[in-house]
Amino acid sequence: MKKLVVLGGGFAGAKIAKALENSFDLTLIDSKDYFEFTPGILKTIVNHQHFKKIQIPHKKYLKKARVITDKVKEITKKEVVLSKKNQKIIAFDYLVIALGSNYNPPFKEKNIIIITRINHLKRYYKQLEKSHEIVIIGGGIVGIELAGEITSKYPNKGITIIHKNDKLIERNHAKAISYADKFLRKKGVKFIFNENAISYKKNIIITDKETKIKADMVFLCTGIKPNFHPLEKNFKNVLNEKKQIKVNEFLQVENYKNIFAAGDITAVKEEKLAQNAEKQADIVIKNLINTINDKHLIKYQPKPRIMVISLGRFNGILQYKNFILTGIIPGILKSFVEWKTMTRYKI
Repeated sequence: MKKLVVLGGGFAGAKIAKALENSFDLTLIDSKDYFEFTPGILKTIVNHQHFKKIQIPHKKYLKKARVITDKVKEITKKEVVLSKKNQKIIAFDYLVIALGSNYNPPFKEKNIIIITRINHLKRYYKQLEKSHEIVIIGGGIVGIELAGEITSKYPNKGITIIHKNDKLIERNHAKAISYADKFLRKKGVKFIFNENAISYKKNIIITDKETKIKADMVFLCTGIKPNFHPLEKNFKNVLNEKKQIKVNEFLQVENYKNIFAAGDITAVKEEKLAQNAEKQADIVIKNLINTINDKHLIKYQPKPRIMVISLGRFNGILQYKNFILTGIIPGILKSFVEWKTMTRYKI
């Protein structure tokens, strides 16, 4: 069997590994030893037991594949070099790069809570209970969803969102923007638009316009960058200006027929959503099977998809092109999508 190495165990990598472990000699390499429904991590900040519903060890849903928990140091044309002291080298015939993205802090001060993984957020559950003034940096989807979760559980806490643009979730439909703004204002959330947070000292956030905001806790929900570092040495030519991987219409890395990429790390022009990562994964799965069977490859076609934004447990926004649905149905739908996704890995 051909050797397939999958880098990253998120929405794209986990789906590809699960689907292809019987067709390849497959190795999954991930910095964590579990799959995680990342859109659900915000709930853990108000319900620390929620992590049990949205995490599953890779070894539980992968029956044949090898799972290596480590960071990737370097990728060559034929091998993957791992980061630990022994710098283990894993050879491959085919490679899938699904390393995802991460948050890039705007400043270096400590005590900034980066919205990445549950294990990070769980430590702050009790601190949130005691805090009175909360600042969220970033008014995109993650920022407003976090504000919705906190206001639903703690209606009396002060919450301020600092956003560099002049409106929340600016890439969304005007109706979705308006609903999110009105909903959060009714909950008492304050907004500071067209400003950037530049420092956090002695419980005070200072912006580039010298606005000062008291903050017992600060959550970072902006500045996502792809995890491109393992590609810097040997694959600089396939990275665009945003450090995303340039792929062709079949999701092969440019000029490499045996290397595919999927998820947030690709330069595909579409929203970096979990469902888009999974749609890309579906194409990579088919194309890897078709490659070893000498069949024609299938093109990936980006297109608008249904987007569901939660605003607490029982409210939300559903957007599909120009259609907007708000209220309890989108709120419940987000939980259903979480349940459905996790069921796939628990079967």
